Amino acid sequence: MKKVIAALTIGLFLLVSCSKDDAIDNSETINPVTNKQTTGSSSNDLLSDKKFTSMVIEVVYVVGFEPSATAINNFVSFLDTRTYKPNGISIVKRAIPSPGKATFTDQEIVAIEDANRTKYNTSNQIAVWVFFSDGKSSSDTSTSVILGTAYRNTSLVIYEQTVQGLSDSPFEPNRSLLETTVITHELGHILGLTNLGTALQSNHEDTTHPKHCNVESCLMYWSSETGKGIENMVSGGSAPQLDAQCIADLRANGGK
Repeated sequence: MKKVIAALTIGLFLLVSCSKDDAIDNSETINPVTNKQTTGSSSNDLLSDKKFTSMVIEVVYVVGFEPSATAINNFVSFLDTRTYKPNGISIVKRAIPSPGKATFTDQEIVAIEDANRTKYNTSNQIAVWVFFSDGKSSSDTSTSVILGTAYRNTSLVIYEQTVQGLSDSPFEPNRSLLETTVITHELGHILGLTNLGTALQSNHEDTTHPKHCNVESCLMYWSSETGKGIENMVSGGSAPQLDAQCIADLRANGGK
């Protein structure tokens, strides 16, 4: 695996603007502003069925950078395991042309979402946006790369070009395994982990890397100091799972 620090990040900013078969009923009134809040602020809405009984995941990718079917199936399975959505979780997937940039700032990722997102919360369905980019994060350096970011209450970006560059070559992780790890880690952040809208039930936040779990085997662990964080996370041949403390946090906030 390339000698870089692979980072999973959280976008902690607020941006408010006016702006397959189980698709949202467009006759319902939608309010896009409800999907443009801070990361973690909709954790209970995502986890419980108190307000929203179903969920739609809008997966948008640049042509040529489609995520593997295995990773998307694992993403939905993770949600099924940890959230209460009795009326189901559906996927709406489509490709868009390349924005034509080699790197993206956080604000440019937001602009892509605002120009292309079509699924927003309705009266009983919560919507999540996941974008797979053909460019890299502008925060990348020669020794550190960003694989994904959770940047709004229902929004994720996966830097798929970077993921592909770190997978499937000899001595590197399987691509679908790496995709699964990155997607579910970022999902964990919009579900409020760790201490990001879902309250801690025990003291397990990493003080060196806030909003991450301090248990090394946990999906929400952050180990960038070693320079081999992602490699270590998937070294067993399967995506890491949430530890008992993170699961307890989710359950206390309405999840499974």
